[in-house]
Amino acid sequence: MKQSLGQQGEMNVLLVPVILLAVLFIGAASFAVVAYSGEMKYKNNADGLIAAAVASNTKTVEANDAAQYAQAAKNPLDTYVGPAAYGSVTVKYPKTWSAYVDTTNSGTPLDAYFHDGYVPSTDSQDTYSLRVQVDAEPYSQVLAQYTGQVQSGQITAAPYSLPKVPSVVGTILNGAVVQSQPNGGDGSLVLIPLRSTTLEVWTESPEYLSDFNTYVLPNLSFSP
Repeated sequence: MKQSLGQQGEMNVLLVPVILLAVLFIGAASFAVVAYSGEMKYKNNADGLIAAAVASNTKTVEANDAAQYAQAAKNPLDTYVGPAAYGSVTVKYPKTWSAYVDTTNSGTPLDAYFHDGYVPSTDSQDTYSLRVQVDAEPYSQVLAQYTGQVQSGQITAAPYSLPKVPSVVGTILNGAVVQSQPNGGDGSLVLIPLRSTTLEVWTESPEYLSDFNTYVLPNLSFSP
């Protein structure tokens, strides 16, 4: 009887570690499952973040490449030279632009339209990348047309000389400077006295101000 109780006690004593080991095994297995699930979730999230970062970087690189290509495509610049009787006005412009020039109007003996790609009809309401005119009116009269806009603050005015013709001082106007023109709009306009006439050079859209300041004005010239 005593021997039987001793065996049962020994069995009970052995059973406790077995249960503990089983509990620890189950706990360890559960922890492993949770850890693995967390690792996979982190990996999936990380893969998603990496993929998103790569896609974003690719778009940025492509955009930068496209911008650089667009700038490179503008060179070498094309050149237009106007009639010698009106100062041989020389205009350099991006080769991706097209030009239309009218020299048949006595009021504006040089009337040139330049635009990115193709030149819209002169009867349209489109704005142009660049306009160049020789106005038959003298400089003082042309400049006086903008006095009201300057006084009202619609536009600003400052003395200006073309880099290639620094001896002749004119005026640069910025803002709603082409409202008196058929197409109207905000832009930048340069007025230069050219003998008894006026050289007018302007862009009709802020979109082309960078090209206007980078390519057109630094290379524009004429014979005083």
